[in-house]
Amino acid sequence: MAAVLTSLTLSLSLPAALTSPAVANEKPPPTTGGINGQDLKAGVSSIRFEPATPPPGAALTATTGWTPPACWLEPQYTAEQLKVEREHTWALGSTGDAWEQQEREYYVNGNPHTDFEIPNSDKGLWWNGVANPNRLADPASLKCFQEHAAWVLKGTVPDTGIAVTPEILAKAAYDRIRVPDTDVSLSPIAGSQKVNLDTWVWLDKADFKPVSVTARLPALGLWATTTATPIGLHLEAGTNDADLYPASGDCGINPDGSIGTPYKAGNNGVTPPCGVVYRRASTGGAYPLKATVTWKVEWRGSGGTGDVLPSGTFDRTTPVTVKELQAVVRPTS
Repeated sequence: MAAVLTSLTLSLSLPAALTSPAVANEKPPPTTGGINGQDLKAGVSSIRFEPATPPPGAALTATTGWTPPACWLEPQYTAEQLKVEREHTWALGSTGDAWEQQEREYYVNGNPHTDFEIPNSDKGLWWNGVANPNRLADPASLKCFQEHAAWVLKGTVPDTGIAVTPEILAKAAYDRIRVPDTDVSLSPIAGSQKVNLDTWVWLDKADFKPVSVTARLPALGLWATTTATPIGLHLEAGTNDADLYPASGDCGINPDGSIGTPYKAGNNGVTPPCGVVYRRASTGGAYPLKATVTWKVEWRGSGGTGDVLPSGTFDRTTPVTVKELQAVVRPTS
């Protein structure tokens, strides 16, 4: 089934009945754009993401080693759409496998399911496996194609444990979140650090604020919005010959959304709330100052669903050259 479905495309509009909301009076995020140009693509997910194209930035790495699902099952055809796509194959007389024999019973041999009637066959949909487009290189993406395509009544899902749900949509949206990859700000600027002098570290609130991605499957009226919110910064000096502020290296987020405090004139002698002081010069090279931002991830979806997902991180390493202070010695007269 998978080999056939992934090679074909249907340019058929979704019936209006398939795009109605799942719950009356529910208010999902605003809808924009279409469903792959209003086409159903065989073997290709019909999930629509907003934004459609991930913005510039970095993908999150889950702190637990968790990864988004590699594949899932979702509705692929109405009865009429599958009939149009498969009629040529049936005409060849091939015996096919179990799923094709089921199709023949429905379409060719005149033994349809009691709820399967053409042309009035809007009581169900054909479901099939689809791969997460971000996980095509993952061998696990083939797992969902081991399931036979199945005719499923509307309002129900295949009893497989991998059928699409708001939670699966939320996890797929996690895969498309992009967070700012801006470097941390330093004062003194990188390359101007001196031994035993404080380096202030901060992140501006304009660069680090919550980011969201919404995933929709209009054929089932499902949606989920996944939101990542920055909650802190962790510093690693890149050498044992340094002290961190605070000593744990964990800089919390401020009430205004910023992290750390920008250095200002007159802060000499003031301990930075987020920073580092190097005790030895980086002779012949630079220290790799690693800054890791942690993002809390939550989701909400259709039907009043919602939960938390594993936190994610993104890190950036900045080379820091530290020099000895140069003392000026004046000759005595």
